[in-house]
Amino acid sequence: MTAPIVVFDLDGTLIDSLPDIHAASARLLAAEGLAPLPLERTRAFIGRGVPALIDQIIAATPLDAADLDRLIAAFLADYNANSAHLTRLYPNVLQCLTRLNDLGFRLGVCTNKPLEPTQHILKAYGLSDLICGVVGGDSFPAKKPDPTGLKSLIERLGNGPALYIGDSAIDALTATRAAIPFGLFTEGYLNANPADVHSTFQFDAFGELASIVEDLLARPGAPA
Repeated sequence: MTAPIVVFDLDGTLIDSLPDIHAASARLLAAEGLAPLPLERTRAFIGRGVPALIDQIIAATPLDAADLDRLIAAFLADYNANSAHLTRLYPNVLQCLTRLNDLGFRLGVCTNKPLEPTQHILKAYGLSDLICGVVGGDSFPAKKPDPTGLKSLIERLGNGPALYIGDSAIDALTATRAAIPFGLFTEGYLNANPADVHSTFQFDAFGELASIVEDLLARPGAPA
């Protein structure tokens, strides 16, 4: 039997990265002579990748849209060097992924965050040895909700029964387009009513996720 696959989003799903993203955006704005945006305003910008993040920061400030490429480059240079200072795993994430790994599930990450800081964060927080494959927002020309990255990762991990887990309507749409079940983490960066997000199941704590996944996807080696 091909091992079942569980793929996770990153920001707002496995990690609370808002503090580091907000700090990097504040430094970017300070360099332009501007005050930082409120933390919760920045939170609403997360999920579509760095270009979209900077585009929304420009729209919320006096910054000039003509400087988009320069501002993206400046943000990335800063954030890539400072992506794991204030970021934290959500409670029980490490224990959950360890449990799933021990049970034989193949684990991946598909995120709109660029690949370099994604890999750095996974290593810094002890997840890299549990993750079999990673797709970042710059791994393919199109980002989520385009399903190309997710489908490619599932193929790379063996094309077993697959599940995608994330915290947003973007993640839900990505899973729908990839034709796989979706689990919604309701304590991340969701900017909508959870009831309005199409999902196979929803959960608010990683302590309960391993059991849900075992029930949904046949555990490797379990009797048929």
